[in-house]
Amino acid sequence: MVNEEERLRRTMMFVPGNNPAMVKDAGIYGADSIMFDLEDAVSMTEKDAARTLVYEALSTVDYGNAELVVRINGLDTPYYENDIKAMVKAKVDVIRLPKTENANMIKKLEQLVEKAEKEFGVPAGSIHLMAAIESAKGVLNAYEIACASKRMIGLALSAEDYTTDMKTHRYPDGAELEFARNMVLHAARAAGIAAFDTVFTNMDDPEGFYRETKHIHQLGFDGKSLVNPRQIEMVNKVYEPTRKEIENALNVMDAIKEANEKGSGVISMNGQMVDRPVVLRAQRVVQLAKAAHLLNEEGDYIEK
Repeated sequence: MVNEEERLRRTMMFVPGNNPAMVKDAGIYGADSIMFDLEDAVSMTEKDAARTLVYEALSTVDYGNAELVVRINGLDTPYYENDIKAMVKAKVDVIRLPKTENANMIKKLEQLVEKAEKEFGVPAGSIHLMAAIESAKGVLNAYEIACASKRMIGLALSAEDYTTDMKTHRYPDGAELEFARNMVLHAARAAGIAAFDTVFTNMDDPEGFYRETKHIHQLGFDGKSLVNPRQIEMVNKVYEPTRKEIENALNVMDAIKEANEKGSGVISMNGQMVDRPVVLRAQRVVQLAKAAHLLNEEGDYIEK
């Protein structure tokens, strides 16, 4: 079991909930989070079958340490409540609500999740929530959405619906998404939860994918939603810290250890005090380095 505070969310891979082979094999690719989709990827005639398929998979398949997420159908559909009941019963890690536009939508979801936890004997509060932001209204209400429940673990930007709502479309430079990205990211950070960038669907443009991933990494996003397993390694490469960053982080961690051994509340390195932001940054670098297998068990750098 991965500690929530230590969980990396660099990659969230979409898996169509009506595809048995993909649902079964989703854990072999190494995504940090696997998101089974019961919404857009599934036709109306297959909704009930997809829900059953995902429920059975969550109940029987070992997906390792991957965070398991299900994007349910929206509250304006007849599938909404049944999706919630089935996923809570299956003890999914996170339920993702599509097209979230205000805090009340999250609060309603929370009430139904809480009711289902009681009904199926699932530990109270164990099912987490996240919201997909897909409209101008959702973007402007991002902070209230992020704070709507203690169960919230993240916000995700969904560009296709958002750009349609804005009467535009996707452009190579991503300028049409800049405001939404910053709103979603700042709302998530202010609420203390994760922020996920939107998918990049053109698999014939790896340079464009790298360019976009580097940009959202620079902004501060935790990770990116993905539509293809091949993109996992690409994202991880972008989020991989440099040797210089790792060595500096290790020096900070040594300074922390030394301060603890001395019983000192002040951390210093090279004669200078190390403040909390530097410590937090170093801890994340070490976490990313371990995930990228750049540190051995002793904490030494591994040359690739």
